[in-house]
Amino acid sequence: MSINHRENCPCGSEKSFSQCCVKYLNGESNAETAEQLMRSRYNAYVKENESYLKKTWHEETRPESIEFEPKIKWIRLRIKNTVEGGVDDEQGSVEFIATYKINGRAMQLHEVSRFRRSNGCWLYLDGEHPGTENPG
Repeated sequence: MSINHRENCPCGSEKSFSQCCVKYLNGESNAETAEQLMRSRYNAYVKENESYLKKTWHEETRPESIEFEPKIKWIRLRIKNTVEGGVDDEQGSVEFIATYKINGRAMQLHEVSRFRRSNGCWLYLDGEHPGTENPG
């Protein structure tokens, strides 16, 4: 998916893409907060940018590869809550709801993502899905 740099960023920040996530996706700078990383990773899913997702995924939990569902169209990201994850923190979490369409049907992904700073960079560690049972 191509993104017009003057249009609002898909991450929902209400900034233009060129003033928001593009600098993280193209490697010009690193996210300063866990929320910024969360927003840029959402963009990476929108654009199916596997290399950025793997680069920003903590090595302890990073998968070998990332499979993108070709029928998914990401619609909107809404941040519900952040805990820590600021410029002076070493860990944090971001709760979000990502709305997408698959086969014309609107669906939502609700996750509380955990982030950890490593060598000065924020990385995605893992996530929990509120309201779903955890097996085991």
